Amino acid sequence: MSLRDDLYKEVILDHFENPRNYGILEPCTFHEKGMNPLCGDELEIFLRMENDTINEITFNGKGCSISQSSGSMMTELVKGKSKEEAYEILKKFKKAILEDSNEVFSEDEGDLEALLGVKKYPVRVKCAVLAWNTLEQLLK
Repeated sequence: MSLRDDLYKEVILDHFENPRNYGILEPCTFHEKGMNPLCGDELEIFLRMENDTINEITFNGKGCSISQSSGSMMTELVKGKSKEEAYEILKKFKKAILEDSNEVFSEDEGDLEALLGVKKYPVRVKCAVLAWNTLEQLLK
């Protein structure tokens, strides 16, 4: 395993063991549930919007380190963003992980690069995109 892979593994484990924005947000403007039936990952997103801006966002769920750390990263990135900005980040991440795209992530988005290693394991890609697919449903 390379040093880069070790660093990415540490980022994923940090988000899994110390999830950001974890819990149930009450009251919330929007709520959406997502599930990965292949492995049993479950995730809920709670969102409070004000004037088209994501004021607060939390997630709750259970599952593998990939799905839960992805939810943590996602909430960090979209909190405080407009609906349009959040959707652009979402599209960028999904394009990077689902296609052979060489997306460049900003310094703020850097943790997402750790999740791109799951492209080597196609069955795990669904774990990484669960939070993002759930957010996409919520934003529609």
